Amino acid sequence: MLECGPAPAPQDLCSHQESLSMVAAPSDGFHGSQWRSTCLLPTEEQKRDVGHPGRATLDESLGDRSPWEEELLGQIRAMSDSQRSRVLEAIQHRIEEHTQVITIPGGSSGLGLQLPRAGHWGPSTVFCLQLLWKEVADPGIRELLAPLNLEPQQPVEKAFLFLVYGLILRECASSDLVRRHLMRLLELSHQTAGQREGMAVASGIASSSHLQEVWATLEHLGRTRVLRTACTSPDYQEPYADVHWRWVSSTSLLCYGHMALHAGEHILPWVDNVISRMVYYFSCSCYDNILETSFLSAAVMLVKALKQEHSTRRYRFTQIPELIQCLLAILQKEPNFLATLFRQKIILVIMELSKLRPSLKPVVKSRILQTCLQSLYMLPPMEMLKSCLPPLDLAPDVMVLYQKSMQALDLLLQTFISENKSMDEMCFLLQHTEPWLKSDKSHECKRVVQTIFLLLKYVVDYVKLTDEATPSMLGHQIGLLMLLWRDRDPVTQSHSRQCIYLLLQLLIQQKGSMGQFMHLNKMKNFEAKALRRSEMKFYNLVKALDRSLTPAQHTQLILTLLGGLCSHDHLQCDLASQLVLMIFQNQSIKVEQVAEILQGLFQELPSIVFKNILQTMMKAVTMLGTQHTQETVEVMLSLCHPSERQVLPLWKALASNNQLARKVLMLLYMKLKLRPPKELVRLSQQAELISLLALGTIYELLYTREYKATVRWAFAGILVGLLTQLHYLFELDVVEGISDYQEDSLEVKPLSPCRTCLEALKGLFWTTNYWEVFAYLQLLRGWELFEHLETYTEGVTLLARAMAHYDCEVKAVLGQAVISLKSSEERDNIVAILVITEFLNSQELTQYMSRRAMDNFLSLGLSSPNQLVRAMSLKGLTSILMDPKKVVLLRNQLAGLLDSFMGPEPQDLMGLMEILGDILHSLGTQGIGATSIRMAQHLLSLFEDEQAPVRGGAISLFGDVVHSGGKKYRPALKRQAFQALVPLLFHLVDSCPAVVMKTKLTFLRCAILLKWEFRKELFGKLAWGHGLGAENDIFIYMVESNFGSYHQFLMQALIYLGSPHKNLKRMAMKFIGLLYRPLLFPEEGRPENLQEILGGPEEGLRLREPQILPELSGRHH
Repeated sequence: MLECGPAPAPQDLCSHQESLSMVAAPSDGFHGSQWRSTCLLPTEEQKRDVGHPGRATLDESLGDRSPWEEELLGQIRAMSDSQRSRVLEAIQHRIEEHTQVITIPGGSSGLGLQLPRAGHWGPSTVFCLQLLWKEVADPGIRELLAPLNLEPQQPVEKAFLFLVYGLILRECASSDLVRRHLMRLLELSHQTAGQREGMAVASGIASSSHLQEVWATLEHLGRTRVLRTACTSPDYQEPYADVHWRWVSSTSLLCYGHMALHAGEHILPWVDNVISRMVYYFSCSCYDNILETSFLSAAVMLVKALKQEHSTRRYRFTQIPELIQCLLAILQKEPNFLATLFRQKIILVIMELSKLRPSLKPVVKSRILQTCLQSLYMLPPMEMLKSCLPPLDLAPDVMVLYQKSMQALDLLLQTFISENKSMDEMCFLLQHTEPWLKSDKSHECKRVVQTIFLLLKYVVDYVKLTDEATPSMLGHQIGLLMLLWRDRDPVTQSHSRQCIYLLLQLLIQQKGSMGQFMHLNKMKNFEAKALRRSEMKFYNLVKALDRSLTPAQHTQLILTLLGGLCSHDHLQCDLASQLVLMIFQNQSIKVEQVAEILQGLFQELPSIVFKNILQTMMKAVTMLGTQHTQETVEVMLSLCHPSERQVLPLWKALASNNQLARKVLMLLYMKLKLRPPKELVRLSQQAELISLLALGTIYELLYTREYKATVRWAFAGILVGLLTQLHYLFELDVVEGISDYQEDSLEVKPLSPCRTCLEALKGLFWTTNYWEVFAYLQLLRGWELFEHLETYTEGVTLLARAMAHYDCEVKAVLGQAVISLKSSEERDNIVAILVITEFLNSQELTQYMSRRAMDNFLSLGLSSPNQLVRAMSLKGLTSILMDPKKVVLLRNQLAGLLDSFMGPEPQDLMGLMEILGDILHSLGTQGIGATSIRMAQHLLSLFEDEQAPVRGGAISLFGDVVHSGGKKYRPALKRQAFQALVPLLFHLVDSCPAVVMKTKLTFLRCAILLKWEFRKELFGKLAWGHGLGAENDIFIYMVESNFGSYHQFLMQALIYLGSPHKNLKRMAMKFIGLLYRPLLFPEEGRPENLQEILGGPEEGLRLREPQILPELSGRHH
């Protein structure tokens, strides 16, 4: 790990100039082997450029002048233009003559390179001044050079000649002479780095006095040479004549850099033009190492020139983003190892450019940050950096290179925040670290957290943020750092915690709260003393964040932690879940945060990998629901359609607390009642009605085990709510799909609103174990009455009658009905009065409400604007319960009707049975006493009537009669029910479907009265069973529930062997086949498995009466 020291002080910001000076001279970057992204082996060009000694002279020449240089300038100024011209020509001649080249076969790229002849790779050619001395024949010029006291044997670098050339051009008064000789110089070969830099130095020196002439010459060079050779492919086998122009664009870039460096106070008027040419030549030239090196050198010189000009801060530049983009392009091409300081140099140049005006746009800053962070963070881990280097003659100190590069990045970030001292800028910078904070690679995460720590430390210590902005994304960035608190790398752990403390400190400084600041310091001290008590540290930090963050920031923090739940790293998932749980336990969630938090959790739920994490989050949801129940329910209703069920785990979480579950159902009931009038509901909005979402949710919760007890508790409210909701849907005319539902279909389709409501109504009775009421309506096809508005009231009446008969939540439902009767909504009044009038026949009603109270409520209904409500109220007021005197009258009327009914030839038998049924219903709890036994016996004889309507009517009325005798006569009526079992069993296959339907209900009512063991299972087979399997199961339920009664059953069944109805006869033979074995072999006892006997019911079909009777007679007489 490379430890970073403390953040530099503000005055240290200028310390980077030392680093920048390393690249100030064009010679930098050529000391030692250069490695670029375009090649992994050194080119011959690179080898020749290594250790070029003349470049130091070039840079030094720009500083203070030596005595001999002053003397040289004096001599040059004393010369005439003609003398100067001859010296320039001599220098040109010597440079051109001694720049000899040899052709080297192409290397790995297949390119033939033409390089200067040299004793070894790298150093530039060395000349002796003697060459120039002999070339100059003019004695006057010899006098010019004589004062330098240079011996003929003393070597002088070639760069000196370019320096003299530039000085002479600078002192020339003739613009034509300057243009002519500068153009001749630029027409020399551009192959070697020394030659290119020499030309650039001469051009730069000349431009200090002849800026326009030098600019015009470079423009001409650009048009005639640069653009002509710019797009030549490096793979192209160029002819010899074109080789020396190949890098002319690099020479031009260096020329512009030196022009800027020598422009002085004239730089600003020309700077945008210079930058535009640099950008253009870089963009249109073939990219290689030489081009990028030249461009970077030019950019460094430009930045140095701008730093020396004091008016730069007031100037508005136009080409800075384009220049930065070129630098970023170079940075992106850097190889994924460290061998040079190119990364550092580029970042430092960009840093200086970012200080210029106008300020960089966010999109440019964003591009800078993305590129710089990627270039440094994606480097191999520290322990691998050195091993990643290719073979080098002199291996660099990788640690130093890495440290300098990271320091440059730190300076860049510090510059950005210093230029814009705001919390918004801080968040902007941190935003670009997010991909690396989420990285799965430990070294990348470690680097970015270290960078953030140093930036925050610098801001806390030296920068005072100027605004009180509260960007919400700060919470997100805090959350990302919190997720690293359990990172496997201890350094990352430590830095991430310190980053949180520093961010908290910034927030507290913004608010100016001294008390919170002192508390934060105590927390930091506590952490140092109690490193092992991590949970306590977390709790204290969570509390501090809750106090310091705005609701928007707090929400983003939680959403980020929720995102951490989906990691495949269990440590991080567990940390995220525990932090969220702590935040919820702290009760710091505001009402306005609930929606975003729940939506975020809902999106993450499917991606959570670990079961214990999911359980922890369900605990958190329970806490949130306890604190903000209404808001939680409203948001959960909006997350998705209830039928999709992805939200069901959240609803289950709210049921873990009994009181909370009750609140939830109460709120859903209230939402169910939010029913805007049809006139205000557009067709496109129907599916989004809150009442429909509440309806769908209630339907799902009915079948959720966690809500079973709560649904039972809220039974009455849910029932009345569903009944009125169905009526409301009829009002909206949303009836599509209500009659198309198929219970036995395996295809899963979303239910329509009306069908959902009806299925919820049915499910309410089934899931609360009031299955008798469900069965009553199912076997009478009463649920179908709810499918149409015309029969809706009949359905409600039948349902209320079944509830009264089986004493199903009568007290609670009556209370809800009374409330609904007082409602201003007509649909509520209709449902209420229908329920109340039927409940008047309940045996228990008087225990719940007095006659006077009931009279008041019914009288209230008489004033209703609805005709049905008025009529039903009147009917209720005339009921037996409200007028007990009618009992005697009805019983007297019943006695007369029974005489006619039981006579030898009764007239209108169907009408009589209908009237008798109405009287039984009207008498309700009063019953008919002993008369019920007579009626049951007579009705039993009508089961075999030839007319199907008579059979059906008798069977249906029989079911009412056996329940109308009261407790005193119940044993006798049970015996009558037992006698009816076999006939009813056989009539389950009656030829008339209407008779079959009534038989099923009466058969079930008898089973309930006799308290069979498998009553609910029996109903299932009666309602939905088909074929031989269903018949066998019904046989089993009947025989198992009446063990020891086989003989009686057999005697009754034998009668039906002579029935003219084939269905009944066949059914009797099957049943006798079932009973045959235990009767013939009683010593075998009760069959262990009746299904084995029923396995071949065809045996029963083959039994004949002559075979059975003798054997039975012999055993039972």
